[in-house]
Amino acid sequence: QTGEKLHELHGHTHKITAMAPFSSSDVAEEKTNLIITASADRTVIIWDCTSGRQVQKVSCFHSTVKVLRNPYECLLISSLLCFLVINQYPFPPFFKGISALVELPKNCVAAAVGKELIIFRLSASNNGSEGWSILEVKRLVDHQDNISSLVSVNDLTFATGSHIGELIVWDALDWTKQASECNFWDSSVHPDVQPEIKLSQSPHETSVQHLTSDEECVFAAVGKGIYVYNLQMKRVIACQRTAHDSSVLHIEKLPNRQLISCSEDGSVRIWELREKQQLPAEPVPTGFFNMWGFGRTNKQANQAAKKMQENTPLYFLELVGDLIGHSSAVQMFLYFGELGLATCSADHLIILWKDGERESSLRSLTLFEKLAQNGDLQLKL
Repeated sequence: QTGEKLHELHGHTHKITAMAPFSSSDVAEEKTNLIITASADRTVIIWDCTSGRQVQKVSCFHSTVKVLRNPYECLLISSLLCFLVINQYPFPPFFKGISALVELPKNCVAAAVGKELIIFRLSASNNGSEGWSILEVKRLVDHQDNISSLVSVNDLTFATGSHIGELIVWDALDWTKQASECNFWDSSVHPDVQPEIKLSQSPHETSVQHLTSDEECVFAAVGKGIYVYNLQMKRVIACQRTAHDSSVLHIEKLPNRQLISCSEDGSVRIWELREKQQLPAEPVPTGFFNMWGFGRTNKQANQAAKKMQENTPLYFLELVGDLIGHSSAVQMFLYFGELGLATCSADHLIILWKDGERESSLRSLTLFEKLAQNGDLQLKL
Protein backbone atom coordinates (compact mmCIF):
# COMPACT_ATOMS: atom_id res chain seq x y z
CA GLN A 1 0.00 0.00 0.00
CA THR A 2 2.87 2.40 0.80
CA GLY A 3 5.97 0.67 -0.58
CA GLU A 4 7.57 0.64 2.88
CA LYS A 5 10.22 -2.05 3.40
CA LEU A 6 9.12 -4.52 6.09
CA HIS A 7 12.05 -6.98 6.18
CA GLU A 8 15.36 -7.57 4.47
CA LEU A 9 16.09 -11.29 4.24
CA HIS A 10 19.76 -12.31 4.09
CA GLY A 11 20.73 -15.93 3.45
CA HIS A 12 21.54 -16.49 -0.22
CA THR A 13 25.02 -15.84 -1.61
CA HIS A 14 24.04 -15.78 -5.32
CA LYS A 15 21.07 -14.44 -7.28
CA ILE A 16 17.57 -15.68 -6.41
CA THR A 17 16.11 -17.75 -9.25
CA ALA A 18 12.61 -18.51 -7.94
CA MET A 19 10.13 -17.39 -5.27
CA ALA A 20 6.75 -18.65 -4.08
CA PRO A 21 4.30 -17.82 -1.27
CA PHE A 22 3.25 -20.67 1.01
CA SER A 23 0.91 -20.96 3.99
CA SER A 24 1.24 -23.64 6.66
CA SER A 25 -0.73 -24.52 9.78
CA ASP A 26 0.91 -25.73 12.99
CA VAL A 27 -0.50 -27.89 15.79
CA ALA A 28 -2.52 -24.97 17.18
CA GLU A 29 -3.97 -24.47 13.65
CA GLU A 30 -2.47 -21.00 13.44
CA LYS A 31 -1.75 -20.01 9.86
CA THR A 32 1.82 -18.96 9.09
CA ASN A 33 2.65 -17.07 5.94
CA LEU A 34 5.94 -18.24 4.47
CA ILE A 35 8.08 -17.46 1.44
CA ILE A 36 10.18 -20.12 -0.25
CA THR A 37 13.17 -18.97 -2.31
CA ALA A 38 15.62 -20.80 -4.54
CA SER A 39 19.00 -19.46 -5.57
CA ALA A 40 21.94 -20.02 -7.92
CA ASP A 41 23.92 -20.88 -4.79
CA ARG A 42 22.10 -24.25 -4.94
CA THR A 43 20.10 -23.66 -1.78
CA VAL A 44 16.40 -23.40 -0.96
CA ILE A 45 15.30 -21.29 2.03
CA ILE A 46 11.91 -20.96 3.71
CA TRP A 47 11.25 -17.61 5.43
CA ASP A 48 8.65 -16.45 7.94
CA CYS A 49 6.99 -13.35 6.47
CA THR A 50 5.97 -11.93 9.87
CA SER A 51 9.34 -12.12 11.64
CA GLY A 52 11.69 -12.27 8.65
CA ARG A 53 13.58 -15.22 10.14
CA GLN A 54 14.74 -18.38 8.37
CA VAL A 55 12.56 -21.43 9.02
CA GLN A 56 14.57 -23.96 7.02
CA LYS A 57 17.56 -24.05 4.67
CA VAL A 58 18.47 -26.96 2.43
CA SER A 59 21.62 -27.20 0.30
CA CYS A 60 21.56 -30.72 -1.13
CA PHE A 61 21.25 -29.74 -4.79
CA HIS A 62 23.76 -30.35 -7.58
CA SER A 63 22.60 -27.42 -9.74
CA THR A 64 20.53 -24.22 -9.64
CA VAL A 65 16.92 -24.81 -8.58
CA LYS A 66 14.41 -23.33 -11.05
CA VAL A 67 11.37 -25.43 -10.28
CA LEU A 68 9.32 -22.44 -9.13
CA ARG A 69 9.88 -20.24 -12.14
CA ASN A 70 6.13 -19.61 -12.41
CA PRO A 71 5.12 -20.08 -8.76
CA TYR A 72 1.76 -18.29 -8.82
CA GLU A 73 0.48 -20.74 -11.42
CA CYS A 74 1.59 -23.92 -9.64
CA LEU A 75 0.69 -23.78 -5.96
CA LEU A 76 0.57 -27.58 -5.89
CA ILE A 77 4.27 -27.75 -6.76
CA SER A 78 5.25 -25.00 -4.33
CA SER A 79 3.35 -26.81 -1.58
CA LEU A 80 5.04 -30.07 -2.51
CA LEU A 81 8.47 -28.47 -2.55
CA CYS A 82 7.91 -26.89 0.86
CA PHE A 83 6.80 -30.27 2.19
CA LEU A 84 9.94 -31.94 0.81
CA VAL A 85 12.22 -29.25 2.27
CA ILE A 86 10.64 -29.08 5.73
CA ASN A 87 10.50 -32.86 6.12
CA GLN A 88 13.97 -33.48 4.56
CA TYR A 89 12.65 -35.77 1.82
CA PRO A 90 15.00 -36.48 -1.11
CA PHE A 91 14.22 -34.47 -4.23
CA PRO A 92 13.20 -36.43 -7.32
CA PRO A 93 15.89 -36.35 -10.05
CA PHE A 94 13.62 -34.75 -12.67
CA PHE A 95 13.35 -31.53 -10.61
CA LYS A 96 16.84 -30.63 -11.85
CA GLY A 97 15.91 -30.07 -15.50
CA ILE A 98 12.53 -28.35 -15.11
CA SER A 99 12.36 -24.77 -16.39
CA ALA A 100 8.61 -24.10 -16.05
CA LEU A 101 5.61 -25.71 -14.34
CA VAL A 102 1.84 -25.54 -14.42
CA GLU A 103 -0.73 -27.28 -12.26
CA LEU A 104 -3.33 -29.50 -13.98
CA PRO A 105 -6.56 -31.17 -12.78
CA LYS A 106 -6.57 -34.52 -10.97
CA ASN A 107 -3.34 -33.82 -9.03
CA CYS A 108 -1.27 -33.65 -12.20
CA VAL A 109 1.52 -31.26 -13.13
CA ALA A 110 2.97 -30.33 -16.54
CA ALA A 111 6.72 -29.70 -16.47
CA ALA A 112 8.80 -28.21 -19.27
CA VAL A 113 12.13 -29.98 -19.69
CA GLY A 114 13.88 -28.70 -22.80
CA LYS A 115 11.67 -29.43 -25.83
CA GLU A 116 9.57 -31.96 -23.92
CA LEU A 117 6.46 -31.46 -21.83
CA ILE A 118 6.29 -34.11 -19.13
CA ILE A 119 3.06 -34.88 -17.27
CA PHE A 120 3.47 -36.05 -13.64
CA ARG A 121 0.81 -37.31 -11.26
CA LEU A 122 1.15 -36.65 -7.52
CA SER A 123 -0.48 -38.93 -4.96
CA ALA A 124 -0.08 -39.97 -1.35
CA SER A 125 2.24 -42.91 -0.70
CA ASN A 126 0.58 -46.30 -0.38
CA ASN A 127 2.88 -47.62 2.36
CA GLY A 128 1.13 -45.63 5.10
CA SER A 129 4.00 -43.19 5.71
CA GLU A 130 3.79 -39.47 5.15
CA GLY A 131 5.10 -38.69 1.71
CA TRP A 132 4.36 -38.23 -1.95
CA SER A 133 4.38 -40.61 -4.86
CA ILE A 134 5.38 -38.83 -8.09
CA LEU A 135 4.81 -40.78 -11.29
CA GLU A 136 5.59 -39.82 -14.88
CA VAL A 137 2.39 -40.25 -16.91
CA LYS A 138 3.18 -38.96 -20.39
CA ARG A 139 5.78 -37.15 -22.51
CA LEU A 140 4.65 -34.66 -25.18
CA VAL A 141 7.24 -33.96 -27.88
CA ASP A 142 5.33 -31.65 -30.23
CA HIS A 143 7.59 -28.62 -29.74
CA GLN A 144 10.56 -28.16 -32.09
CA ASP A 145 12.53 -26.00 -29.61
CA ASN A 146 12.90 -25.49 -25.86
CA ILE A 147 9.69 -24.54 -24.07
CA SER A 148 10.00 -21.04 -22.64
CA SER A 149 6.56 -20.36 -21.14
CA LEU A 150 3.58 -22.21 -19.65
CA VAL A 151 0.17 -20.85 -18.69
CA SER A 152 -3.04 -22.36 -17.33
CA VAL A 153 -6.03 -21.05 -19.32
CA ASN A 154 -8.83 -22.76 -17.35
CA ASP A 155 -9.63 -26.14 -15.80
CA LEU A 156 -9.77 -27.74 -19.25
CA THR A 157 -6.98 -25.99 -21.15
CA PHE A 158 -3.35 -24.89 -20.84
CA ALA A 159 -0.87 -23.43 -23.34
CA THR A 160 2.87 -23.57 -23.99
CA GLY A 161 5.27 -21.38 -25.98
CA SER A 162 8.77 -22.09 -27.31
CA HIS A 163 11.91 -20.18 -28.27
CA ILE A 164 11.15 -20.35 -32.00
CA GLY A 165 7.68 -18.85 -31.65
CA GLU A 166 5.49 -21.94 -31.33
CA LEU A 167 2.25 -21.65 -29.36
CA ILE A 168 0.43 -24.91 -28.58
CA VAL A 169 -2.95 -25.16 -26.81
CA TRP A 170 -3.43 -28.41 -24.87
CA ASP A 171 -6.33 -30.29 -23.33
CA ALA A 172 -5.66 -30.33 -19.56
CA LEU A 173 -7.47 -33.64 -19.01
CA ASP A 174 -6.17 -35.96 -21.73
CA TRP A 175 -3.08 -33.83 -22.71
CA THR A 176 -3.86 -33.80 -26.45
CA LYS A 177 -3.05 -30.86 -28.73
CA GLN A 178 -6.10 -28.72 -29.45
CA ALA A 179 -4.58 -26.00 -31.62
CA SER A 180 -1.26 -24.39 -32.53
CA GLU A 181 0.21 -21.19 -33.97
CA CYS A 182 3.73 -21.11 -35.37
CA ASN A 183 3.80 -18.04 -37.63
CA PHE A 184 3.42 -15.00 -35.38
CA TRP A 185 5.98 -13.00 -37.34
CA ASP A 186 4.76 -14.05 -40.84
CA SER A 187 2.97 -11.15 -42.56
CA SER A 188 1.15 -13.49 -44.94
CA VAL A 189 -0.66 -15.07 -41.98
CA HIS A 190 -1.83 -11.65 -40.72
CA PRO A 191 -2.50 -9.62 -43.90
CA ASP A 192 -4.07 -6.70 -42.00
CA VAL A 193 -0.69 -5.95 -40.37
CA GLN A 194 1.89 -3.75 -42.09
CA PRO A 195 4.75 -6.06 -43.15
CA GLU A 196 8.31 -5.41 -42.01
CA ILE A 197 11.20 -5.74 -44.49
CA LYS A 198 13.92 -7.86 -42.86
CA LEU A 199 16.58 -10.13 -44.27
CA SER A 200 16.14 -12.73 -41.54
CA GLN A 201 14.41 -13.39 -38.25
CA SER A 202 16.68 -14.14 -35.30
CA PRO A 203 15.51 -16.56 -32.57
CA HIS A 204 15.57 -13.64 -30.12
CA GLU A 205 12.86 -11.86 -32.14
CA THR A 206 10.57 -14.89 -32.43
CA SER A 207 10.83 -16.37 -28.93
CA VAL A 208 7.67 -16.62 -26.84
CA GLN A 209 8.93 -14.89 -23.69
CA HIS A 210 5.74 -14.99 -21.64
CA LEU A 211 2.09 -16.08 -21.79
CA THR A 212 -1.02 -14.97 -19.96
CA SER A 213 -4.73 -15.68 -20.44
CA ASP A 214 -8.26 -14.52 -19.60
CA GLU A 215 -9.95 -17.89 -20.43
CA GLU A 216 -11.12 -16.47 -23.77
CA CYS A 217 -7.76 -15.54 -25.30
CA VAL A 218 -4.09 -16.30 -24.81
CA PHE A 219 -1.83 -13.23 -24.84
CA ALA A 220 1.70 -13.97 -26.03
CA ALA A 221 4.83 -11.82 -25.71
CA VAL A 222 6.76 -12.76 -28.86
CA GLY A 223 10.02 -10.91 -29.45
CA LYS A 224 9.20 -7.19 -29.39
CA GLY A 225 5.50 -7.78 -30.03
CA ILE A 226 2.27 -8.79 -28.33
CA TYR A 227 -0.19 -11.20 -29.97
CA VAL A 228 -3.76 -12.07 -28.97
CA TYR A 229 -4.77 -15.66 -29.81
CA ASN A 230 -8.50 -16.42 -29.60
CA LEU A 231 -9.12 -19.96 -28.33
CA GLN A 232 -12.54 -20.34 -29.95
CA MET A 233 -11.51 -18.99 -33.36
CA LYS A 234 -8.10 -20.73 -33.09
CA ARG A 235 -6.27 -17.81 -34.66
CA VAL A 236 -4.54 -14.52 -33.84
CA ILE A 237 -7.19 -11.79 -33.70
CA ALA A 238 -4.95 -8.82 -32.86
CA CYS A 239 -1.29 -7.97 -32.59
CA GLN A 240 1.17 -5.17 -31.93
CA ARG A 241 4.29 -6.32 -33.76
CA THR A 242 6.50 -3.58 -32.25
CA ALA A 243 4.96 -3.07 -28.81
CA HIS A 244 8.39 -2.13 -27.41
CA ASP A 245 11.83 -1.28 -28.81
CA SER A 246 13.30 -4.45 -27.27
CA SER A 247 12.02 -7.87 -26.23
CA VAL A 248 8.84 -8.00 -24.14
CA LEU A 249 9.73 -9.85 -20.92
CA HIS A 250 6.44 -10.00 -19.03
CA ILE A 251 2.74 -9.40 -19.73
CA GLU A 252 -0.40 -9.63 -17.61
CA LYS A 253 -4.10 -9.31 -18.34
CA LEU A 254 -6.02 -6.60 -16.48
CA PRO A 255 -9.77 -6.02 -16.09
CA ASN A 256 -11.70 -4.16 -18.80
CA ARG A 257 -9.81 -5.83 -21.68
CA GLN A 258 -6.53 -4.18 -20.76
CA LEU A 259 -3.00 -5.59 -20.76
CA ILE A 260 0.32 -4.50 -19.20
CA SER A 261 3.71 -5.28 -20.74
CA CYS A 262 7.31 -4.54 -19.77
CA SER A 263 10.48 -4.75 -21.81
CA GLU A 264 14.26 -4.85 -21.92
CA ASP A 265 14.18 -1.23 -23.09
CA GLY A 266 12.95 -0.14 -19.61
CA SER A 267 9.42 0.74 -20.69
CA VAL A 268 6.14 -0.37 -19.11
CA ARG A 269 3.03 0.05 -21.22
CA ILE A 270 -0.71 -0.44 -20.85
CA TRP A 271 -2.74 -1.68 -23.82
CA GLU A 272 -6.44 -2.05 -24.47
CA LEU A 273 -8.01 -4.63 -26.78
CA ARG A 274 -10.56 -2.81 -28.91
CA GLU A 275 -12.82 -3.82 -31.75
CA LYS A 276 -12.26 -2.27 -35.17
CA GLN A 277 -15.02 -0.55 -37.08
CA GLN A 278 -16.35 -2.86 -39.77
CA LEU A 279 -15.56 -1.73 -43.31
CA PRO A 280 -17.32 -2.86 -46.51
CA ALA A 281 -15.71 -5.96 -48.01
CA GLU A 282 -13.63 -5.32 -51.12
CA PRO A 283 -13.93 -7.52 -54.25
CA VAL A 284 -11.51 -10.42 -54.19
CA PRO A 285 -9.28 -10.61 -57.34
CA THR A 286 -9.22 -13.95 -59.16
CA GLY A 287 -5.52 -14.00 -59.93
CA PHE A 288 -3.08 -12.90 -62.64
CA PHE A 289 -5.57 -12.74 -65.51
CA ASN A 290 -7.97 -10.56 -63.52
CA MET A 291 -5.20 -7.95 -63.14
CA TRP A 292 -5.22 -7.40 -66.91
CA GLY A 293 -8.98 -7.54 -67.37
CA PHE A 294 -9.20 -11.13 -68.67
CA GLY A 295 -11.82 -13.47 -67.32
CA ARG A 296 -14.66 -12.54 -64.98
CA THR A 297 -14.87 -11.81 -61.29
CA ASN A 298 -15.71 -14.74 -59.06
CA LYS A 299 -18.98 -13.58 -57.47
CA GLN A 300 -19.19 -16.56 -55.11
CA ALA A 301 -15.72 -15.79 -53.72
CA ASN A 302 -16.72 -12.15 -53.23
CA GLN A 303 -19.91 -13.10 -51.41
CA ALA A 304 -18.11 -15.65 -49.21
CA ALA A 305 -15.39 -13.13 -48.31
CA LYS A 306 -17.98 -10.46 -47.54
CA LYS A 307 -20.02 -12.82 -45.35
CA MET A 308 -16.90 -13.96 -43.44
CA GLN A 309 -15.81 -10.35 -42.87
CA GLU A 310 -19.24 -9.39 -41.56
CA ASN A 311 -19.34 -12.33 -39.14
CA THR A 312 -15.72 -12.06 -37.93
CA PRO A 313 -14.98 -9.17 -35.55
CA LEU A 314 -11.63 -7.43 -36.00
CA TYR A 315 -9.58 -6.24 -33.04
CA PHE A 316 -6.49 -4.18 -32.38
CA LEU A 317 -4.27 -3.30 -29.40
CA GLU A 318 -4.22 0.41 -28.60
CA LEU A 319 -1.63 2.03 -26.36
CA VAL A 320 -3.47 3.76 -23.49
CA GLY A 321 -0.66 4.27 -20.96
CA ASP A 322 3.13 4.58 -20.82
CA LEU A 323 4.84 4.34 -17.40
CA ILE A 324 8.15 6.20 -17.63
CA GLY A 325 10.54 5.82 -14.70
CA HIS A 326 13.02 3.00 -15.24
CA SER A 327 16.36 3.43 -17.01
CA SER A 328 17.11 -0.25 -17.62
CA ALA A 329 15.37 -3.55 -18.40
CA VAL A 330 12.14 -4.18 -16.48
CA GLN A 331 12.12 -7.91 -15.81
CA MET A 332 8.61 -8.18 -14.43
CA PHE A 333 5.87 -6.54 -12.40
CA LEU A 334 3.16 -7.42 -9.90
CA TYR A 335 -0.38 -6.07 -10.25
CA PHE A 336 -2.30 -5.46 -7.02
CA GLY A 337 -5.62 -4.21 -8.39
CA GLU A 338 -6.75 -0.95 -6.76
CA LEU A 339 -3.54 -0.78 -4.70
CA GLY A 340 -1.47 -0.28 -7.82
CA LEU A 341 1.39 -1.83 -9.77
CA ALA A 342 4.95 -2.68 -8.65
CA THR A 343 7.75 -2.91 -11.23
CA CYS A 344 11.31 -4.16 -10.72
CA SER A 345 14.22 -3.33 -13.00
CA ALA A 346 17.93 -3.89 -13.61
CA ASP A 347 18.43 -0.25 -12.55
CA HIS A 348 18.06 -1.49 -8.92
CA LEU A 349 14.71 0.26 -8.51
CA ILE A 350 11.32 -1.04 -7.43
CA ILE A 351 8.64 1.50 -8.36
CA LEU A 352 5.10 1.47 -7.01
CA TRP A 353 2.63 2.99 -9.48
CA LYS A 354 -0.86 4.23 -8.64
CA ASP A 355 -3.95 5.06 -10.68
CA GLY A 356 -3.64 8.85 -10.97
CA GLU A 357 -7.35 9.61 -11.33
CA ARG A 358 -8.30 7.34 -8.43
CA GLU A 359 -5.57 8.72 -6.13
CA SER A 360 -6.56 12.32 -6.97
CA SER A 361 -10.17 11.55 -6.13
CA LEU A 362 -9.16 9.90 -2.83
CA ARG A 363 -6.98 12.88 -1.86
CA SER A 364 -9.79 15.30 -2.61
CA LEU A 365 -12.22 13.22 -0.54
CA THR A 366 -9.76 13.11 2.38
CA LEU A 367 -9.24 16.88 2.17
CA PHE A 368 -12.98 17.58 2.29
CA GLU A 369 -13.38 15.22 5.26
CA LYS A 370 -10.63 17.06 7.19
CA LEU A 371 -12.11 20.46 6.37
CA ALA A 372 -15.52 19.27 7.52
CA GLN A 373 -14.06 17.98 10.80
CA ASN A 374 -12.28 21.28 11.48
CA GLY A 375 -15.36 23.30 10.64
CA ASP A 376 -13.58 25.08 7.78
CA LEU A 377 -15.93 23.74 5.14
CA GLN A 378 -18.95 25.96 4.49
CA LEU A 379 -21.44 24.87 1.87
CA LYS A 380 -23.20 27.76 0.13
CA LEU A 381 -26.54 27.02 -1.43
